[in-house]
Amino acid sequence: MRKTPQADLRKYHTLFMEFGLILVLLAFIIAAKVDLRASASDLDLTEEQDLVEMEEIERTEQEKKAPPPERPQLPVEVPDDEIIEDQRYDFSADLDLSEELPPPPSANRKDEEDEPDYFEAVEQMPQPIGGMKAIHDRIRYPREALRADIEGTVHLKFYVNENGEVEDPEVVRGLPGGCNEEALRVIKNTRFTPGMQRGRPVKVLMGQAIHFRIKN
Repeated sequence: MRKTPQADLRKYHTLFMEFGLILVLLAFIIAAKVDLRASASDLDLTEEQDLVEMEEIERTEQEKKAPPPERPQLPVEVPDDEIIEDQRYDFSADLDLSEELPPPPSANRKDEEDEPDYFEAVEQMPQPIGGMKAIHDRIRYPREALRADIEGTVHLKFYVNENGEVEDPEVVRGLPGGCNEEALRVIKNTRFTPGMQRGRPVKVLMGQAIHFRIKN
């Protein structure tokens, strides 16, 4: 044999294999335990930011300047030897004194134009012929108002013309149950003494209240 039995490495093959595995395992364990990351406290990643200061800009209004005044016109020189002739106007063809002028407006016509269509207050107000008793004696209490026990006052407005007749009667504030219709009927059939202004009859705006009361 070329080799001596002591130099045969096959006897120690298993031992070398196990020893190598142990060394490899120890290397892996040590590598797993060691923390190779840098600590966060050692690093300062913050950067200083520049401070931006905001300034308030005041709004300025542009002043409106008045336009410059117009330049005065320069006087034109007139030579002294120039004579300015006076202009003459002939009115003989325009005016004819032979024509009669219209008469001035009379005072009565002016008063008629200024006089309104009707008056609200005159020197002598219209009065119902027979007084208020004559108006209330004509009232016929409506049946619907009697059944419903309706009482109250109907307020009317109307015109009394120059002949003492009632025109355009209207209910201002009324009652139900036929009271408004009865009040209009009564006031239409009532004659008044005409209102007088400056000694003559005129048309007057009137107001009248008609009361409805149920007697026991």
